Amino acid sequence: MIRNLSGVIIWTDNLEKLAYFYQEVLGLEPHSVRENFIAFRWKINDQEIRFSIGTHSSVKGRNTDRFRFMTNFDVDDIKQISSSLKSKGVEFLREPEQEHWGGWVATFEDPDGNILQLIEQPSERRK
Repeated sequence: MIRNLSGVIIWTDNLEKLAYFYQEVLGLEPHSVRENFIAFRWKINDQEIRFSIGTHSSVKGRNTDRFRFMTNFDVDDIKQISSSLKSKGVEFLREPEQEHWGGWVATFEDPDGNILQLIEQPSERRK
């Protein structure tokens, strides 16, 4: 039985470009850095979740089916984070917008064309 999600990997043919984006633009701090692979991690209670980027010989160029898979990142203040990302040149496909379930969602791409979303849960919404 599957208990939880342990991680996600995004493969690329240009790790340097993605590394810059995820570290410098999004501000993620690597847990592990190797020549062809970078892992980020979060510990939530006793659960560890990893998000990784790496090079793969079967991946070439930008993602051509970008809406097939989306990576969501939880944030505390979606308006502040999206404003900060815009100042770093990130263009949003969907500006922060409140969902029917009370949370907020904003959508943008990484340099390889992978779709990313910021998610602010309703209980974390700042007034």
